[in-house]
Amino acid sequence: MTPPRVSIQTEDFDLSTEIAALRRANPGVGAVCGFVGTVRGQDTGDTVESMTLEHYPGMTEKSIEAMLDAALQRFDILGARVIHRVGRLLPCEQIVLVAVASAHREQSFRACEFLMDYLKTQAPFWKKEQTPRVRAGWTPGQATTRRSRAGQSWPGVRTQPLAPRPRPSSKAGMALDFNI
Repeated sequence: MTPPRVSIQTEDFDLSTEIAALRRANPGVGAVCGFVGTVRGQDTGDTVESMTLEHYPGMTEKSIEAMLDAALQRFDILGARVIHRVGRLLPCEQIVLVAVASAHREQSFRACEFLMDYLKTQAPFWKKEQTPRVRAGWTPGQATTRRSRAGQSWPGVRTQPLAPRPRPSSKAGMALDFNI
């Protein structure tokens, strides 16, 4: 059975297992490029005690699937896998995996960067970092400077600002709802 291309999950992932599955999927694979993002213990000078990530089930996966389709059209790649964790994460824990397989390294590197730029600028995730000074405050996972840079790097990718609307959350604090 082929694993899904996109997984949004609370549990951790094993990099070697995911890379092996991607390699097994196609005998033409000559290169696999992977990126693993982790929770930093420091952000803008503050110590980060934890990070909580939320998403909209169904909408987030559909959005990332569409970007995987775009990567398959844009680059000469044989497959890709994206895993993004949600829930409460501690410093040094893994947040995200982007892995891309191709016949040659250049296409894997380029597609991996393209997908990671998308995840940082367009994917509908919301995060809350807990520091000694800040205990609440949901923010979108996107940053305007990253959105602008991604638009310059990847022409044709939608990078216009998303319009936030507050939405009530069952958790303490406030989440943001984006029109996508």
